[in-house]
Amino acid sequence: MLFPRAVLPSLLHLTPRWLEERGLKGVILDLDNTLLPYGEEEPLPEHQAWLEALKAEVPVYLLSNALPDRFARIQGRLGLPGHAPALKPWLGFQRALKALGLPPQEVAVVGDQIFTDVLGGNLVGAYTVLVPPLRERELFYTRFIRMLETPFRKPRSRGSVP
Repeated sequence: MLFPRAVLPSLLHLTPRWLEERGLKGVILDLDNTLLPYGEEEPLPEHQAWLEALKAEVPVYLLSNALPDRFARIQGRLGLPGHAPALKPWLGFQRALKALGLPPQEVAVVGDQIFTDVLGGNLVGAYTVLVPPLRERELFYTRFIRMLETPFRKPRSRGSVP
């Protein structure tokens, strides 16, 4: 439950072709430290370009534990469906799958944390993809959790890295 299906060196490696090769037709995307650096409200230019190219090819749903007001501002700028707080890993994923209208085995859950993104995605049967966090600066709690995640930061299945 704690191992991702794939570990990518960067979010930018998740392309429509990569998804298609794995039979994936939609993406549930984490926000903080996955798409945006922690504490920011604008994606880096390369991540904005990546997102525009991706959402032109496949449906993307934002799922975050962020505060609702901040999330709504970001979501409005990005023009994506989504919701927050998602209460990951336990809640939120079923609602995201329903909004995408896809079965879990056809959806990639992409995020930077094992105990929220990967665990939640695995619990619903999605294809989980772990990416490195965009920024080292985080809450103390998150830094502590990342130390506990270390043994699980490699894919369990073979052939899952690009």
